[in-house]
Amino acid sequence: MGGQELERVDLGEVPYLDAMEAMRGWVEQRRAGAIGDRLVLLTHPPVITYGTRTPPDELPRADSPVPLVEVDRGGQATYHGPGQLVGYLILNLRERGPGDIVRWVENGLIDAVGSLGFEAVRRDTPPRAQSLVGVWTPRHDKLVSIGMRIRGGVTSHGFALNIASDLDEFTRFTACGLPHVAMTSLAEMAAERGVVAPGEAEVREAVATAFGARPPALS
Repeated sequence: MGGQELERVDLGEVPYLDAMEAMRGWVEQRRAGAIGDRLVLLTHPPVITYGTRTPPDELPRADSPVPLVEVDRGGQATYHGPGQLVGYLILNLRERGPGDIVRWVENGLIDAVGSLGFEAVRRDTPPRAQSLVGVWTPRHDKLVSIGMRIRGGVTSHGFALNIASDLDEFTRFTACGLPHVAMTSLAEMAAERGVVAPGEAEVREAVATAFGARPPALS
């Protein structure tokens, strides 16, 4: 992947459907050259999102109190909610040059988590197995979910990093199509080591730094 700079955009809590509408606009602007490559950092109220290929038996029951939203990204069902940092990447891959975008995202997040003092790894997916894309602890608990879409050479969607998420929410459905995988968070990892967990502001800075994302210059 090329070393092209990313514009950092920080938002607060944005309802998921509102964020999707905004993202469609960013993709159109990027395709037209009206904006540069962009990393948008934000949070969502509780929501479970899933792709068109997600089997119905992997979703929560119909009486789930958490809204369900079908999305046009890769990956299976996942949860977004308080205590989680979401990053949406709007990148023109035709300008950035050849490279594995998903591995680039995984490695960037591993660097970010490492800068906060936590070890993390990526995993290769065995043939014909459910995707292991994401960021994991060395004992293979999942810390970050990644689901992206590429259309017309421009990426959308991105990743969800659990800082202090309610991990019980992930047990109400089959997270990421992996029924035997435990989700974790930086708060849980910190508690196991008896150290102070990083806050959201610190995690935002670490992620932005790892991806080389900077706020737009003032004119």
